[in-house]
Amino acid sequence: MEENNIIKNSSDFLFLYEAIQCNPNGDPDQENKPRMDYDTKTNLVTDTRVKRFIRDYLKNNDYDIFVDMEGERQVTMDQKLEFVVKRSLGDSKLINVVFKDMPDALKTYKKLLEKSKDSDILWKELKNKKLKEINVAFLKYLIKKQFIDIRMFGSAFAVEGFNKAYTGPIQLNWGYSLNQVELMDSSSIVTIMNEDSSTFGKDYRVHYSLLAFNGTINRNAAQTTGLTTEDVKIFRDAIWHAIPASPTRSKLNQYPKLYVEIIYNKGFSNGQFGDLRSIIQTKPISGKTEKQVRKFSELELNLDGLKDLIQFHLDKEIKDVIIRTSQDLSFSV
Repeated sequence: MEENNIIKNSSDFLFLYEAIQCNPNGDPDQENKPRMDYDTKTNLVTDTRVKRFIRDYLKNNDYDIFVDMEGERQVTMDQKLEFVVKRSLGDSKLINVVFKDMPDALKTYKKLLEKSKDSDILWKELKNKKLKEINVAFLKYLIKKQFIDIRMFGSAFAVEGFNKAYTGPIQLNWGYSLNQVELMDSSSIVTIMNEDSSTFGKDYRVHYSLLAFNGTINRNAAQTTGLTTEDVKIFRDAIWHAIPASPTRSKLNQYPKLYVEIIYNKGFSNGQFGDLRSIIQTKPISGKTEKQVRKFSELELNLDGLKDLIQFHLDKEIKDVIIRTSQDLSFSV
């Protein structure tokens, strides 16, 4: 992965997907009911839920991800880092790559290896503050070369000798529905799996929710994690395919509708036009009330404001626009 492939332009993106008779994001503090703003009857989905969809999709497509279980075991971020580093310590080819421009660090590591090849002992030695150069080199390599989810979303580490927080270049807000959402009446009882136990609860779902997310891809943060132009292409593909790819019972019937990414010219950073969701509107089609909406064709989605904004600023602040739509939605600029 070459450093000159790190992204050079920032972007803002808008992402819409629909949820039909399912639970887009259960709230564990509310009997796993779909997250709601009950004052406005708005359905909510956290950014971490979408990132989990994306990570699962990447993992299933053979990309290395960091925020994941270790085998069948749930681990903290710090425990995961320890497992990863320990697996890497005995890989002489990897070590030569990591320290190819650091001959003194390579020499120090090889001396450690001569003392012991036991990963537990090496891990203990590497946590010595005197070996900070080796610690930092390992961490930078793992972030920029091995784990695509860290390059995208960042991470924080608090292991002795590896204390560092990396802000992810790709961020998105909590999503909210563009329509008022009704919950389905249900007396069905399901098993809710928690981290260390399971409980019984009702099977709560929404009738129909058109969810919208505003996100950013920041070129400055990309310099730290090493996010490349190829990584961004993978992200665009992942966010589109990840949500319908989820096989769980409560997450079926969720489909992407629209992805619009505004790529800025050099000299312009994120947020030039605020939250892109604020310039789009929806309303039920004639003859339907908000309470009666059950599918996408029963909503009127007005994207004229977004189209006008892009056309006016194209070749000024805006360098390029990436658009992807479902078959039943038309949008172009």
